[in-house]
Amino acid sequence: MLRYLAGFIATALVLCALDGLWLGVIAADLYKRELGPLLLAKPLLPVAALFYFLFVIGIQLFAVMPARGVRWQAALRGGLFGFFTYMTYDLTNLATLHGWSGTIVGADILWGIVVTALAALAGSCATRRSGV
Repeated sequence: MLRYLAGFIATALVLCALDGLWLGVIAADLYKRELGPLLLAKPLLPVAALFYFLFVIGIQLFAVMPARGVRWQAALRGGLFGFFTYMTYDLTNLATLHGWSGTIVGADILWGIVVTALAALAGSCATRRSGV
């Protein structure tokens, strides 16, 4: 049980740290330029927290646990999970929302692959160190 908790915490820390850096610093101007009027002045933190909690569970279920401590498999599965989840979100928005940016679609999907692969890798490493 503790190994899964360690994997969850490591995944969450890496995901939140990297996504915070991405959204708050690296790509902040891109999002403002491309989605300006669609963005809230302040994000809804309880909703964001729920997203991150559930997304980390998804990474654990679909990437970390099936990889059984094989780090490259966790990273590959994480990247695929990131691809499909971010692609679903972005292409749905592009298909249904006025003003959604094609530029954001590409950047977001690439980011989803990278950040989810890295978070899954961190979760796998922590899980393995804890006794898998």
